[in-house]
Amino acid sequence: MAEFALIQRYFSGLSDPGQDVLLGVGDDCALLQSPPGRQLAMTMDTLIADRHFLADVDPISLGHKSLAVNLSDLAAMGAEPAWALLSLSLPKIDHDWLQGFVQGFKALARRFGVRLVGGDTCQGELSITIQLTGFVEPGRAMLRSNARPGDLVYITGTLGDAALALQLLRAGKDPGALREYLEKPQPRITEGRALAAVGVRTCIDISDGLVADLGHICQRSQCAARIQVAQLPLSPMVASHVQETGDLALAVAGGDDYELCFSLPVAARQLVENLPFDCTCIGEILPGQGVELVREDGSNLPLPSAWEHFSS
Repeated sequence: MAEFALIQRYFSGLSDPGQDVLLGVGDDCALLQSPPGRQLAMTMDTLIADRHFLADVDPISLGHKSLAVNLSDLAAMGAEPAWALLSLSLPKIDHDWLQGFVQGFKALARRFGVRLVGGDTCQGELSITIQLTGFVEPGRAMLRSNARPGDLVYITGTLGDAALALQLLRAGKDPGALREYLEKPQPRITEGRALAAVGVRTCIDISDGLVADLGHICQRSQCAARIQVAQLPLSPMVASHVQETGDLALAVAGGDDYELCFSLPVAARQLVENLPFDCTCIGEILPGQGVELVREDGSNLPLPSAWEHFSS
């Protein structure tokens, strides 16, 4: 099957025309119309086999995750998803794999109103790049640079589930329900939109681990953060792992959580805690620089290293 036949068969149906999509998949460029009074929020991620996902992962899950990691970036900005571009490199054409990938991608795209408006396919090692565009109201985007000393630090959901699932899989063990956290993360679009609507202006998604990503907020905001490890929200399986091993690294530096970490003034905490989803206060923003982890007795925990490309 040639490239254009592949695109027509699997991807042309993911670009429904509408008020904002004047021309979608099938031409040299898409023609798009942004809504009046909205800013564009744009992000892009590349997933590479055996680096960002296991090469034998279920293609339905991979189609979901490839879009979910980009949606997570929009969630961190408080943006509403809109348009996607997909670049797909495949070793060969595998129709069963493609059908599964499109199924997973399409289900999540329809859930959040994403239209695929173009992209590229080529032969090569398996990799997936998605560029995603969303809309955000002027002045409402949540930025890494808006944290201030005295703010409280919150996160949505729980930490370490995906990292523990990966550790179990690499050890040849069944991660059970934790597999969903690794292979089909749930982007917090609804939560991000709600946080932005009540006035939260500082946020980041946790993709590289809490310490690393909160560290990005500290760096951009020129401040420090103190995290109370006893307040970290952990699922029963991760809590059991921490209790057995005494090792918090999976929870604070494991990555692939795709939860939201945000800060807000103390006076605004009730606005957030009244929202209809789980979020936990885990610490505070302070003058200074960097992130510190503090035990209940006030002593500091050493900071584990986080994942970083080209670190070696």
